[in-house]
Amino acid sequence: MKKLFGLIFLFFSIAVRAQFSDPNAKIYDPVKWSFSSEKVNDQEYNLIITANIEKGWHVYSQFIEEGGPIPTSFTFDKSSDYTLLGKVSESPKAISAFDKNFNMQIAWHKDLVVFKQKVSLLVPIKNISGKLEFMVCNDERCLPPTEVEFSIALEASSSLAEMPVLRSELDSVSSDSVFRSSPTDGEASIQPDAETASGSFWTIFIAGFIGGLAAFFMPCIYPMIPLTVSFFTKKSELRAKGIQSAIIYGLSIIVIYVALGFFITLIFGASALNEAASSAIFNLLFFLVLVIFGISFLGAFEITLPSSLVNKMDEKSNQNGLVGLFFMAFTLTLVSFSCTGPIIGTLLVDAVSKGAYLGPAIGMLGFSSALAIPFTLFAIFPSWLKEMPKSGGWLNTVKVSLGFLEIALAFKFLSNVDLAYHWGILNRDVFLVIWIVVFGLWAFYLLGKIRLSHDHEINFLSLPRLFFSMLILGFTIYMIPGLWGAPLKPISAWLPPQVTQDFDLYSNKNNGSATAQTEGKKYATLFHAPHGLDAFYDYEEGIAHAKKVNKPVLIDFTGWSCTNCRKMEASVWPDEEVLRRLREDYVLISLYVDDKTELSEAEKFVSSFSGKKVNTIGQKWSDFQASRFGTNSQPYYVIINHVGKVLVPPQAYDLDIRNYVNFLDKGKIAFGQK
Repeated sequence: MKKLFGLIFLFFSIAVRAQFSDPNAKIYDPVKWSFSSEKVNDQEYNLIITANIEKGWHVYSQFIEEGGPIPTSFTFDKSSDYTLLGKVSESPKAISAFDKNFNMQIAWHKDLVVFKQKVSLLVPIKNISGKLEFMVCNDERCLPPTEVEFSIALEASSSLAEMPVLRSELDSVSSDSVFRSSPTDGEASIQPDAETASGSFWTIFIAGFIGGLAAFFMPCIYPMIPLTVSFFTKKSELRAKGIQSAIIYGLSIIVIYVALGFFITLIFGASALNEAASSAIFNLLFFLVLVIFGISFLGAFEITLPSSLVNKMDEKSNQNGLVGLFFMAFTLTLVSFSCTGPIIGTLLVDAVSKGAYLGPAIGMLGFSSALAIPFTLFAIFPSWLKEMPKSGGWLNTVKVSLGFLEIALAFKFLSNVDLAYHWGILNRDVFLVIWIVVFGLWAFYLLGKIRLSHDHEINFLSLPRLFFSMLILGFTIYMIPGLWGAPLKPISAWLPPQVTQDFDLYSNKNNGSATAQTEGKKYATLFHAPHGLDAFYDYEEGIAHAKKVNKPVLIDFTGWSCTNCRKMEASVWPDEEVLRRLREDYVLISLYVDDKTELSEAEKFVSSFSGKKVNTIGQKWSDFQASRFGTNSQPYYVIINHVGKVLVPPQAYDLDIRNYVNFLDKGKIAFGQK
């Protein structure tokens, strides 16, 4: 009977806990580590550390720049018995993606990753010990940094031949590291995997296609379409033959431009392309190149190729057959270079900056396809030529418009360098001033208020010109409030972060309406809550204040490297209803689970939950979250009363503002019913 009542009580306890806890809360352990060694010779061994990662999760690479998430790192016990040869390599190649929350490229691994460290023994030993630190995330949550201690036996039996699961992964990579720099270098040669590259390639292809459509309407190409198409139709006695020639001509254009993309890759090499995204030299070079191209489009000068080269290709185009058609396409490419060159250069810069090995070729495929399709279609349907708008001054307007656009885009590359190296030159408001001036001048140009050297006098505005000028002028006016700190969310990804704003009335307005800041808070010099919120950063201190003001507590488990925490703070917390509730109805306690600040000696302890030593602020709150609330992911929001009782089911990452408002309201009601 006692056992029966015991079981009933157990089930009742579980049911009650389930009602007031997150149904998804649990201790996550998505990474399984294994350790082995490979004997190279009597003195040298490869230490092999393997991470098997659950589907949907990812571990960060060793090579993350400062300011990003916590990278994977290895520390081997210091000993006079052995020396480390080189750095820790990792394979397969890391996935690289741009994280707008950190405003940088982030490298990570999924499924399986193998780390390898080569060592040379000075005396015979049986094992080598050390520890590793890593951080694991998925699309919804991040787990706090975790340390794993290891001891690797130096046995020849632990060879790669006996591990078929790892064999195929390692064979595809050389014994040298995929990365050519150490974690402390701050840079890494990162090559995206097939899945990430696929999405990037589509983006590059579409950008190239749009660039090709823009080039189609340039003064160097548009007038040549009737001449080229009539050449095919008149030269060929049969219409089918003319269509065939036009198709070959179009395919030749594609081949020429794609070959140019491959040529760029061969010249610079894959490593140079991959380093471009984070390299100050590359980004500064891209900035200068785009500015030069933009000034060229504005009419200051033309970028042309040597006339001897053009004439030589033109001579070869007079040959009959496929060779003549190919060189005819080559001649078009050379003759139109003064118009297409800046567009091609911009596309190649964009492709290279994405770090994709085949990026330049994919970009040129999109560009040339958009350029070749009209020639082919007009050759098949020559009657369409009658419907084409006649050449005129509008072609130069298209060219100048692209010049304004290229100059504006150039400053994004300068901003990348400024942010990465903390120069503080191109702050958000300075960036906006430049864009407002550039787009404003563009709008006035389209309205005919500004004339450049190659322009004709405008007697009236066409409807397309009027509508485009309205669109650009509207965009210019939209950006103006950003000078005073307006968030400008639709273009925020292109702008420097809000924190770089020197003159920010938007944030000052929010801060001014915040609750008066409680003085003397613990850790107040280390942490700062967003939106001027009066947060506490120590649990006991926050609870004491909540008792004093008689308010419920909202615990915000967060972290420096938690990208989804930043998303919640940027997308959900600024909402007027959410912000008002956070200020007026709750005592906010933000606990950073990944902070590395050492605790005082009196505060350090050994966790009764995990058995590990707790030496830092982050370890303290990570242990508190796991032991108290049964989960270790962030962001995680818990509403409790003054004795620590959970009042409503906790919330994790969810950008639904209405759901978050309801969460806060239910917590307040539950607190009032105590």
